[in-house]
Amino acid sequence: MHEKERHRVILSAIQQQPVATVAALVDLTGSSEATIRRDIAALHLQKKLRRVRGGAEALTPPSILGLAGRPYAVNEGLNARQKNAIARAAVALCEDGEPIIINGGTTTFPMVHPLASRRMTVFTNSFPIAEHLIKHSKNTVMLSGGTVYREHNIILSPFDNDVTRNFYARRMFMGAQGIGPLGLMETDPLLIQAEQKLIHQADELVVLVDSSKFRHRSSLILCALERITTVVTDWNVEDRDAQMLEQAGVRLVIAEEGTVGRAGVAG
Repeated sequence: MHEKERHRVILSAIQQQPVATVAALVDLTGSSEATIRRDIAALHLQKKLRRVRGGAEALTPPSILGLAGRPYAVNEGLNARQKNAIARAAVALCEDGEPIIINGGTTTFPMVHPLASRRMTVFTNSFPIAEHLIKHSKNTVMLSGGTVYREHNIILSPFDNDVTRNFYARRMFMGAQGIGPLGLMETDPLLIQAEQKLIHQADELVVLVDSSKFRHRSSLILCALERITTVVTDWNVEDRDAQMLEQAGVRLVIAEEGTVGRAGVAG
């Protein structure tokens, strides 16, 4: 990650949390601790943040705390070719007329393009997904209620009695911070709480992850592998990861660039 991009991530992170620690910024940027400390020192001299022991804080503390994890704008440009292929393969699993849930994220967003020619009922907590489908498709679109987290382009509610409980879907499509033997991993407790509510409203859970997510880890588990029906990933998936899914009885769909994807059933 280049210096300007790292600085953008750091400045975004301090607007979401009271203090962004060096360790958290290392995880967000994939850079070394020494590099992050130099970046914090430089931004402190530029009067763009305040250096504190173990990290950095905003000059003006945020009024509403944000979510942990990389901002949407940073993730958007990562593995874009793979994400587009994964999205095409995911939409190929859908039947016209069926209700689906699409969780917000940069891996699920490209689904809007192949969905433009479909007629379905789509429930989402993503403002960009809803906006695009409303403007460029004939799909029926429903939005969840709650607080808009701008940095992640997602709408989340901490309450149990929101509109989520009144929607049923054949399938839910979602991304994740990481995936491993223990299951799906995410970075923020509020995000996990909202996603678990959505998972309960769908018969099948379809996870969209590019192959790099099999190497990512987080301290928070969203759900076990056994809850997942299908994983859609790209052509760089390793055999050991495919075997892990097979052992858990998860169907694997490998998207190929320029095609709708090919399916392999594990288990």
